[in-house]
Amino acid sequence: MEHNKVDTKLQESSYDDQQKWVLDSSLDSRGGVPVRARTGAWRAALFVIANEFSERLSYFGIVTSLVVYLTTILHQDLKMAVRNANYWSGVTTLMPLLGGFVADAYLGRYATVLFATIIYLMGLILLTLSWFIPGLKACNQEICVEPRKAHEIAFFIAIYLISIGTGGHKPSLESFGADQFEDGHPEERKMKMSYFNWWSTGLCAGVLTAVTVIVYIEDRIGWGVAGIILTVVMATSLLIFLMGKPFYRYRAPTGSPLTPMLQVFVAAISKRHLPCPNDSSLLHELSREEYTKGRFLSSTNNLKFLDKAAIIENRGSENGMAEKKSPWKLATVTKVEELKLLINMIPIWFFTLAFGICATQGTTFFIKQAIIMDRHIGHNFIVPPSSMFALVALSMIIFLTFYEKLLVPILRRVTGNERGISILKRIGTGMVFSLITMIIAALIERKRLDYTKQHHMAMSVIWLAPQFIVIGIADALTLLGLQEYFYDQVPDSMRSLGIAFYLSVIGAASFVNNFLITVTDRLAEEISGKSLFGKDLNSSRLDRFYWTLAALTAVNMCFFVIVAKKYTYKSVQSSLAVADGGDDVEAASVGNTSKYT
Repeated sequence: MEHNKVDTKLQESSYDDQQKWVLDSSLDSRGGVPVRARTGAWRAALFVIANEFSERLSYFGIVTSLVVYLTTILHQDLKMAVRNANYWSGVTTLMPLLGGFVADAYLGRYATVLFATIIYLMGLILLTLSWFIPGLKACNQEICVEPRKAHEIAFFIAIYLISIGTGGHKPSLESFGADQFEDGHPEERKMKMSYFNWWSTGLCAGVLTAVTVIVYIEDRIGWGVAGIILTVVMATSLLIFLMGKPFYRYRAPTGSPLTPMLQVFVAAISKRHLPCPNDSSLLHELSREEYTKGRFLSSTNNLKFLDKAAIIENRGSENGMAEKKSPWKLATVTKVEELKLLINMIPIWFFTLAFGICATQGTTFFIKQAIIMDRHIGHNFIVPPSSMFALVALSMIIFLTFYEKLLVPILRRVTGNERGISILKRIGTGMVFSLITMIIAALIERKRLDYTKQHHMAMSVIWLAPQFIVIGIADALTLLGLQEYFYDQVPDSMRSLGIAFYLSVIGAASFVNNFLITVTDRLAEEISGKSLFGKDLNSSRLDRFYWTLAALTAVNMCFFVIVAKKYTYKSVQSSLAVADGGDDVEAASVGNTSKYT
């Protein structure tokens, strides 16, 4: 009620008064309209980025060493270890679909982050205890031929508790951070574009610390000590996140975002016999007074069948009035366009799976390659195999700094696009680098096999550096592009789910990767009588698997370009301002947001 009263006053206030308040349906910690000078923007986002640093530190302290753990502690063979690592990675990155839905529909993003962090901590605590409680230890003796079943069970329960925690934490935290910037405010809108890059810089800093410090501790001191550190860091990050509570801007959950989509489908099907008007102004839309929150979307020309859901059959009659009261019979243009956005995302999501498959190699086969190579630096220091992933994080940080500070300003002047280049062009460019990565990886693995056979000794791990560096550049372009794309292009009520959609690309790709391993292995056995994946890499032909991924990526890129050229970006109306005042500023300053996408 307080929010609506202030909104009514602000509609008649001066421009300077409107700059004082945040007018995008956000609330402050007391449930009132946030004051711009005291809440949100970087003062709030920094707490969120610090929390993300800690979560990624914990996650990558586990995921990059998972294959090592499965093969050395649980004594699984190469194929089984990679499959289990992919299954866990797949579940962990698909769980955000559920977590994002719960955050948007019921709990809200802030509460979801809190609950998810507690579950995450439970997993870390159990993982740590499995190394110190005598009955849960892998073995009593130093050399363990076969680990205890109790340890194996405790280990898998712990990492899947972390999966559940990540499912709520990851989509909610990232979208909660982006919520701290108002789309309708010119300065904050530019800050939000930089937010995703700096968010990823903080993320990469967490990854870098994990694959250097944490992995070294796991390799040299012990997994239990590393678990203690990860648990303490995660608990500290929770306290830091709570400290930022007075500075945050909050979005109230809006109920299931899927119900309005279903309503549009039902209304369109029931009116399938009606001709669709050429003039979009004849379609149903709420007035400024009726629309209490959100933004109006302009009607687009694609998927015209869905526009029939917004046709008023009996305009001006009693039946027409009754029809307006039922969302199952009549939808607004904005609701129709929101459904179109989701449908248009499906081919984009599908044709980024090939990139996701390439990205998963960085924490599985790339790390396994490092294990059996010469990792000496000097005479005394041996690089932990998982620390090779530090090259990915470093290349991302360096490239993102170069991209944000140098490349984007130049591209803005050249293209006139506020992002420098469009989101889909950024994603597509990253795919080119993922293709280059697979080609490099295939050539280096072929060289490694030949070198090992000829010299009967391991080749230096430095040879793996190019594939780690190039996949880092690909991640900086495509992964960050996917983050921004799915956050920006989903309906405003589905921002957490939008982040979950981006994460699900990697999750689904992990399962597809397992499928490809099985299929290519069987085909190789039928054609040559030899398996691609032996008991170890020296008896495998991983280079042929990399060439398969390179071919798949090249074909996939052709389809992605076709889909991207036909894609229609979200188009926010500039002629109508909503009742919460959120687009009054936006209408005056940016007009149609599609030109910035």
